[in-house]
Amino acid sequence: MDKISIVLLDDHQMFRDGVKAVLGDENNIELIGETGSGKELFDLLAKVKPDLVITDISLPDISGIEVASRLTKLYPTIKILMLSMHTNEEFIVKALKAGAHGYLPKDTSMDELLEAIHTIHKGEHYFNKDISNIILKGLANQSKNIETPSTDALTRREKEIVKLVVEGLSNKEIAEKLFISIRTVDSHKTNILQKLNLKSTVDLVKFAIRNKIAEL
Repeated sequence: MDKISIVLLDDHQMFRDGVKAVLGDENNIELIGETGSGKELFDLLAKVKPDLVITDISLPDISGIEVASRLTKLYPTIKILMLSMHTNEEFIVKALKAGAHGYLPKDTSMDELLEAIHTIHKGEHYFNKDISNIILKGLANQSKNIETPSTDALTRREKEIVKLVVEGLSNKEIAEKLFISIRTVDSHKTNILQKLNLKSTVDLVKFAIRNKIAEL
């Protein structure tokens, strides 16, 4: 199996050393570069193309949010994981809009960091429970008094899957809970987004809260 290649961006050498020590013990993960600033990152990306960039938000030159925005435009295949001490809604939402695939507090456990890396590499988003609650509460507040599509288009099974998505379950976990294949879950989620004319899982969560298919 190919290794997950990672570039680490953080201006604190001690923190980078700690992350490197953990990643170095993983057989299927390879740290192919590390930098301390946004400029250094893009200089490095002219030479290497990682699967994932792990970045802080607070950097000495440009913000991690700006880094994510540029990465999304210049290297759309590279996944982005934010690792930051900033856990308020404003920073999280800005990071998601910039293209981040995951967001974790900087004091997260190394086990959870590894789980996030593998989840994002599989094409899913990753947030721990605290971050998920902040996102959902923010979406719930924003969704008040906004017109939403009808839920009539969804089948009972599709509504069931939407509820599990809002609860933060991965495709694999949904498949196991409903005793169906991961491919079937993927198909259901694709159909749900098409029926509701939505573009992302975040849009789907917002829709579910507005229409009371799921609650926080």
